Amino acid sequence: MQALTAPAGGRERNAAVLPLPAFSDNYIWAIVQGDQAAVVDPGDAGPVLRFLEQQGLRLRAILLTHHHADHVGGVSELSRIADITVYGPAHERLPRCDVPLVEGDRVALPELDLDLTVLDVPGHTAGHIAYTGRAAGVEPVLFCGDTLFAGGCGRLFEGTPTQMHDSLEKFSVLPPDTQVFCAHEYTLANLRWALAVEPANRTLQQWYQRAQQLRAAGTPTLPSTIGQERATNPFLRTQQPEVARAAASWAGRGQNTPVEVFASLREWKNDFK
Repeated sequence: MQALTAPAGGRERNAAVLPLPAFSDNYIWAIVQGDQAAVVDPGDAGPVLRFLEQQGLRLRAILLTHHHADHVGGVSELSRIADITVYGPAHERLPRCDVPLVEGDRVALPELDLDLTVLDVPGHTAGHIAYTGRAAGVEPVLFCGDTLFAGGCGRLFEGTPTQMHDSLEKFSVLPPDTQVFCAHEYTLANLRWALAVEPANRTLQQWYQRAQQLRAAGTPTLPSTIGQERATNPFLRTQQPEVARAAASWAGRGQNTPVEVFASLREWKNDFK
């Protein structure tokens, strides 16, 4: 599956997951099958409403990953559309949630050829969830909110390093061709930091060059893949000796476990300019 930007005119009828830019760097992901659509983390109703009208689509569902305003801010306005269902984490404060979800629950929408399984992924927030499986007839996919980014991960606003490390481990064991639909265009900044951690990582160097080209052309760098993140994202590489050595050097102390490596990497990224 390819993340395609729908054309300014005409109607996109192919099954696809489409990025709807919002704010300065958010992506609201639109899952489209025929004339049906669902959206993931609509922080702003405007881009969704314009897209639906432009493409002649019917919104069937909203999928939420966590409670932050830039992910749920458009829910109330979109809720005025008849016959939509809002799915979201059971343990987060949300403006609306018709179907509260916990790990192992499924979201099945046959009209969108969508069948997703829920993962509990605390760390960025206490009740954050992610969705993995099939969307618009293609699998595997991952909608991970603010837990995993291309080359990075979310800040720990409510969770602990152990929680976030364990959440990322759930992603790391997904099939390598899993397409990763992150919620923010943070890729270039993240990869600059990743290169400070692993300057000799040739795959990372090539990915940074490619990401620069994509952004220069005004094209999203997403989706990534789990395989690409395993090869280039320090937060998924805490057991690699070169990453552990870099984290220890930055922190000025030994790193005895992958969680300790992760915690030092997160502190490093927080301070990186």
